[in-house]
Amino acid sequence: MSWDADDLTRIGGAEELQVSSTRRDGTERPFVTIWTVRSGDALYIRSAYGPDNPWYRRARHAGVGRVRAGGVDRAVTFTAIDAADTATQEAVDAAYHAKYDRYGPQIVGTVTGPASHETTLRIDPR
Repeated sequence: MSWDADDLTRIGGAEELQVSSTRRDGTERPFVTIWTVRSGDALYIRSAYGPDNPWYRRARHAGVGRVRAGGVDRAVTFTAIDAADTATQEAVDAAYHAKYDRYGPQIVGTVTGPASHETTLRIDPR
């Protein structure tokens, strides 16, 4: 399943996204607020504090969850993007810079560059 144009615009344009992973019993974990970007027709999230960040570990392990942003509330899948996928990683970096550089290089640097590439997740509706 792919995003429709309205959802892409609303979620991609939202300042923040709330993300929740799904437990084995089907219940949702509490939402965590993070940044999200749109690149092309896809939406991406990254862990600002590396692969040991609890929300990231849970989302990666579960593979499914829910996101809320821009008035959209959707069940989603989380797909890890290979750090070696240079074209995608550079496009996601550029999207983070375009959207969030006004917060300064120190904070934007937590979600851009080679160290952050290992935590790139694409979010897709399910």
